[in-house]
Formats: sequence, structure tokens, C-alpha cells
Amino acid sequence: MKRRDFIALLGGAAAWPLAARAQQPAVPVIGYFSARSPKTDVPMLSALRRGLSEEGYVEGSSVAIEFRWSGGQLDNLPQLAAELVRRS
Repeated sequence: MKRRDFIALLGGAAAWPLAARAQQPAVPVIGYFSARSPKTDVPMLSALRRGLSEEGYVEGSSVAIEFRWSGGQLDNLPQLAAELVRRS
């Protein structure tokens, strides 16, 4: 094997993990918005996380969750929903 061929082969092997990482699918994002507060939603969030875990999803690894709370102000819910939609 010529030196030039060997260097090209070695360079391609070194770049392969980078290319494989670039082709990984995007992590799905769940939008969670509530009229309540994070403190009052603890039971709901626990159930959500447990259900995701039972289906094989791990928050921060195989799924992301975007949280929005209106703190009892129902008029803010449409704005919170719009924020989550704009997030893409």
C-alpha cells in the first residue's frame, strides 16, 4: 500500500465518527404548558416522566421537554402555546 493511500484511508476512518454523529436524528421535543405553577404540577410531571420512561424515553437524552407555566393567569395560555410552536 502506498503511503498516500494509507494516509487517505486513515483520514477517512478518523472522519467517519463525525459523519455518523451528524446524521443522528433530532431529539423529539414535548411542549408542556399549564395554567398552574411548577410546584402544583409536581404530580402531573411525575406521571408524565414515568410514562415516558415506561416507553423508553429519557428526558434530556432521547426526548426534551419545554415547560411553560402561566401561574394561574389563563389569559397567558395562548401566548405560551404560541411560544412553544415558534420554538420549532
